[in-house]
This record gives sequence, structure tokens and C-alpha cells, in this order.
Amino acid sequence: MDNNKTETAIFAGGCFWCTEAFFTELKGVEKVVSGYIGGTKANPTYKEVCTGTTGHAEAIKITYNPSEVAYEDLLEVFFATHDPTTLNRQGADVGTQYRSEIFYTTDTQKASAENFIKLLTDQHIYDKNIVTKITKAPTFYPAEDYHQDYYAQNSSQPYCQAVITPKLDKLKKNYKSKLKH
Repeated sequence: MDNNKTETAIFAGGCFWCTEAFFTELKGVEKVVSGYIGGTKANPTYKEVCTGTTGHAEAIKITYNPSEVAYEDLLEVFFATHDPTTLNRQGADVGTQYRSEIFYTTDTQKASAENFIKLLTDQHIYDKNIVTKITKAPTFYPAEDYHQDYYAQNSSQPYCQAVITPKLDKLKKNYKSKLKH
């Protein structure tokens, strides 16, 4: 992989098993890593993050090729695959670790995220206010190995079948032109 051609995007939008499954499917996305970001504890574990006391969010770090997929396309999929109007919650997953947050790695990403949220707000896409925070990315800590490619390895698991598969089917239907297959 030629690192000069890739950029990094980091999103927190609920359970990282879900978000990882969506972004893995997109053209131009070379790698998606599940992990933790935004808290105070160095090298947190899943068990610690689940307590809600570390300040970390479950998040994904996306390595992508900007000549194949624009950051704005990643933002579009991010907002289309979670509810950015619920504070510290996505569906049945509740706690600060499930918050909606964009961790920017460049000033251009920050401006793009702010503009995207303004556009969604101005167009009244959601009935409620968007609570997604935009924060300069601190250290990202990769999650334990068993969380990586979770959906791909556990798609028959009940949580995956009930929560991820229906959302992934909707993504595949609505964003066909942006998918790898």
C-alpha cells in the first residue's frame, strides 16, 4: 500500500461492529480498524470502555484513497447509517461510548464535517437537532483482535442478524454505485 495516496478518517457512530461492516464495503476504502478514541485512559480494553468511565467512544479508523472515494462520501455514509440526533445512544446501545462524533485528522476534514452538518441542518434532513460532535483526533487505540472484521466473521450471530444485516442491506440498496462489489 502506498501511504502517500491514502488518508485517514475516524468516526464514532455507535457499535463499531456495525460501522466497520458498512465502511468495509465502500470503494476506495483500503482498511477499517475498530477501536477506541476520545477518552483519558491509555490503551483501554473493551471491558473498560463498556463501563462508560474511560471517556472513549467505540470508533472506526478508515484508511482510504481520496482519488477513489471523497471524504464527503464517507460523511454521507456515516450520517446515513446511524442516528446523529440521539445523544450517547444508538438503538439499544446506550452510553457515552456509543456517541456520534467525527474525529478529524486535517483542517480540511473539520471544515467538510462542519459544512456537511450545516447542509443536513439547513435542509431539515432530521426532525431533531444533530448532536454529532466534531473533535480533533487524539490517539486512536485499536480494539482487541476479536473485534476486528467482527461482522465478516460472525454474521450469523443474533446481534449481527438483528441489527447489522438489515442496515447493511439498506446500505447496499441505497449506495450501490459506491460499493466494491
